[in-house]
Parts: sequence; structure tokens; C-alpha cells
Amino acid sequence: MLKGAKVGLRARHDEDIPVLRTELYDDVVNGSRAEGGPWRPITPGSKDPRLVVDETQQGSVPFSVVELEGGTLVGTATLWGIDNHNRSAHIGLGLLPAARGKGYGTDVVAVLCHYGFVVRGMRRLQIETLADNHAMLRSAERNGFVREGVLRSSAWVLGEFLDEVLLGLLAEEWKQDPKA
Repeated sequence: MLKGAKVGLRARHDEDIPVLRTELYDDVVNGSRAEGGPWRPITPGSKDPRLVVDETQQGSVPFSVVELEGGTLVGTATLWGIDNHNRSAHIGLGLLPAARGKGYGTDVVAVLCHYGFVVRGMRRLQIETLADNHAMLRSAERNGFVREGVLRSSAWVLGEFLDEVLLGLLAEEWKQDPKA
């Protein structure tokens, strides 16, 4: 397990799947805002890639996020779009509703940076998020990400086009937390 100050990133367990389906992916608003396409329901028992890890998929590394104290599942985190040639990747996360507003997002971003830069040897990490996702923007910027641009009206979300913010962080700009 990769450990931050408040959370750990570990492999997805079978018992995580029903919780993630019910509390994260069955939420139409959250799912519509988090995914790059329209929301769609997940059939119980399906091998949907949002829930079930495909070990043969090399371009994405999904984690379950748990509280360090008690081990309670609080969300998901992913290093995705891994480009080993250019040594770049994207990071993303989703927190269960009860886990939001507790500083977990900032900690998850920090742990994903450690994984991307130290474990995987990436040179650049990138985040794309909706311009009104203030929690993700704060989490990214607290970890040193720089706003590189705005993709105007690039995301169709629940009947309207929204702007997305593109943030990037280079390995030499990253300030590793000594606790990580």
C-alpha cells in the first residue's frame, strides 16, 4: 500500500465494488461530471472497467483509497493515460460523498504524485477537471500543479457545455512530502 498523511492507496478488493457502485458510480450527477462521456448504469456483476481491475491493461493503474486509521474505503484513485515513451500520465480521483471536505483529495494527489514520479519514473503528471470543481483545483494546486490552460466549453455535462482546466506538474517542480 502507498501511504499518505491521511489515506492509503491499495489494490481494489472485491468488497470495494458494491460500495463504489452504489456510492460513487450510481450517482448520475457525480458520474456525469467525472466521466468523459454520458453517465451509464453499471450492471451488478459486470466487468465494468470503472470497478473491476483488468490486470492486462498497462495504460492505467487503479487504486482503492482507504483511511489510514481504520481502513475504511473512501474512494478511488487512478494513474491513467500512461505514456512510457514520453514519461507522462494523468491522475484522477473520486471520493465517496461522506469522505469529501476532509482533506483526503489533497492527500490522494500527493500519493499519486509519489507513485507517478518516484515509483513509475514519470517526468510529467497532468490533471483535467471541470472549471467549477474547486476541491480538485485546490488539491492539485496545493501539490504544486500549475494551471496551464482552459479548454473552453469542452465538456458536455447534463445539458450544458462547461470549461475544463488543464493543470500540469513536472518532476523537478514537485516537492515531495517527507512523510510520503
